[in-house]
Amino acid sequence: MTPLYLDYAATTPVDPRVAEVMGQHLTLDGVFANPASRTHRFGWDAEEAVELGRSQLATLLGCDVRELVFTSGATEANNLAIKGMAEALAGRGRHLITSPIEHKAVVDCFKVLEAQGFEVSWLEPEPSGVVAPETLAAALRPDTILVSLMAVHNELGVKNDLAALGALCRDAGVPFHVDGAQALGKMTLNLATLPVDLMSFSGHKIYGPKGIGALYVNRGLNPPPVAQMHGGGHERGLRSGTLPTHQIVGFGAAAACYADGALAAELVHLEACREAFLRGLGALPGVHALGAGAPSMPGILNLTFDGVDGETLQMAVASELACSSGSACNSVSVEPSFVLTALGVPRALAFAALRFSFGRFTTAAEAEGAGAWLGERVASLRSPVAVSS
Repeated sequence: MTPLYLDYAATTPVDPRVAEVMGQHLTLDGVFANPASRTHRFGWDAEEAVELGRSQLATLLGCDVRELVFTSGATEANNLAIKGMAEALAGRGRHLITSPIEHKAVVDCFKVLEAQGFEVSWLEPEPSGVVAPETLAAALRPDTILVSLMAVHNELGVKNDLAALGALCRDAGVPFHVDGAQALGKMTLNLATLPVDLMSFSGHKIYGPKGIGALYVNRGLNPPPVAQMHGGGHERGLRSGTLPTHQIVGFGAAAACYADGALAAELVHLEACREAFLRGLGALPGVHALGAGAPSMPGILNLTFDGVDGETLQMAVASELACSSGSACNSVSVEPSFVLTALGVPRALAFAALRFSFGRFTTAAEAEGAGAWLGERVASLRSPVAVSS
């Protein structure tokens, strides 16, 4: 089989349309200047390009341009939201709420705050990986100052009910932060009506460049998060640092690619790829779809296989099929995914779990062929010959 990339949840390739626009903002004959240089035409042009990118992203999100703060990625956006709000509201209370299966960029922020004396309630998710609204409701307290739960789970693809969770937070007067890295470009988001106060995004999840992200900060949020980066007062004082014009215009161009019905069409395409992959896999026994039964984003499929050594399986597919054994940010670990162990998946099955994620440049035919090829590999690893060797 020709090597196939099915790890779009880790990162997407830059769309050629995006790369073309970025190339126009790098060299002397393009728009390359510092957008904070307001004393000459070069800087004015760069600032205009940045604001166009901000406007394109705001259009996709259904929010005001003044509610978007550019960061280096979703990790920094998560840090700004979580640590910044904890600092801003510490005088009101020191109780925080999240779940143990959030992305490491969220989990580690809460562990740092825990070490600083904040109290963290780690909500137990459902077996599927979603957090039930009633679980959140039971954890909210008068001294709760922040809730952080992701929109689409990066390993499982399951979707939390943001409207229900956010409504609980609004009723309690508690700011609600959402890691939206896997939601952007994968589901319709209207932040003008969704009860979310802060939401983190990353450009490289939507066919834009790495190294650029954004934090949505609802204009009604008072106080806003305390800045974690200082030096110049950029982004209305929330995130200092020279704005990377070429990355921002790339992020904006990537967001604009979802206009005019393209988002809905892409979701149909992802569903077709997922179904084709499963069709290729066929009736292979001993296959478990993690997160099954919960609302999910069709671009992510996490499967685990009975009777197969996890490390052997991963080595068997690595040269021909790019997939993941969990989040790319945690792939250096020799342990099984902390998400799966937290959900009670048996250790042997957790080791044998593979995440397949489809994207814009995957074809249904490729996905079906990959499923069939994977089924053959798994069957061969289970055979008596493979066992005896």
